[in-house]
Amino acid sequence: MITWRNGTVSGTRREWPGAVELDVSVDGAPVRALAYPALTGCPRPGDRVLVNTTALDLGLGTGGYALVIAVPDRLPPDPELAGHLVKARYSPLQATVLGADEQGSPHHDVLRDADDIGEMPVVVADLHSALPAVLAGVFSSAERSGVTSPPSPDPPRVVYVMQDGGALPAWFSRTCATLKDAGWLAATVTTGQSFGGDLETVTVHTGLLAARHVLGADIAVVTQGPGNLGTGTRWGFSGVAAGEAVNAVAALAGRAVASLRVSDADPRERHRGVSHHSLTAYGRVALARAQVVVPALGGEFGDRVAAEAAVESSTRLPTVWPTRALSQPGITCSGDAPMTKPNGEPDVQDDPKTFLVRQM
Repeated sequence: MITWRNGTVSGTRREWPGAVELDVSVDGAPVRALAYPALTGCPRPGDRVLVNTTALDLGLGTGGYALVIAVPDRLPPDPELAGHLVKARYSPLQATVLGADEQGSPHHDVLRDADDIGEMPVVVADLHSALPAVLAGVFSSAERSGVTSPPSPDPPRVVYVMQDGGALPAWFSRTCATLKDAGWLAATVTTGQSFGGDLETVTVHTGLLAARHVLGADIAVVTQGPGNLGTGTRWGFSGVAAGEAVNAVAALAGRAVASLRVSDADPRERHRGVSHHSLTAYGRVALARAQVVVPALGGEFGDRVAAEAAVESSTRLPTVWPTRALSQPGITCSGDAPMTKPNGEPDVQDDPKTFLVRQM
């Protein structure tokens, strides 16, 4: 289950909030490694480190990293244990955090009786790579409507509610760090077993309530962290949680907006046109109504997307919104958005229609 190796840190490559990327020598070979200092302490050149190389050995899409488990000869100081929520429970690296919704939290009184999010728009997607695209659409729309200009100078406040189907540490995401630095992302709430956000909650439901009532979100985006898990089967993929997120939004009187996964570049036929992930999550798992944006892409591919969405809309996708046609300049504009390429997921240059659709 785990391939353990001893390694020696030879250098630091780069850092972003919560994570440090290292050069490590393992059995005489150089590997890229990732450490989360809040869990392991901060490794330094010359340190011996224990690393998990299983994903590298199997060639899995986890970013091409060995993961640092410990710096055994220089343990970090004991942390201040402020909370009682245990994430990654019963694993050797289970982390104890302060939950926004737990007793003892300064936000407990707010969340104890909170029961709705007041029709707040919540964009739901199945891949982490949708996050920068959705935010590009939000801020582009705000600019066009004059929300970011006088007499309304304040841009929309967007909070990311992270599910636990992909990476558990939010620190893995350079995208979140980049979007926050750019002022596009106000905060991240890590839910379920995921951890490392600006706020921690037990469920997606309390994550949405915290986004609205604690962080003052105007809009929330719900998707998993980097690293989608899929098996090539109808039901065996972590993105089914997108459908459950639609149900959570409805239960809390929010307004769910379902972001379709669309591609004309993915080599896997099941993801061409409207991905089977979207059709399953929104057409079978979601039991509540959602506004599903279907772009007017035009051409043969656009006809295919429209036809596949129409079939589902006649049964389980209750609301389909056609949008304006998209032009090539939109790709150039979107390419300027503050984003990084999530490991193993398409970027704007590889698959521009995927990025464009998620802006709608």
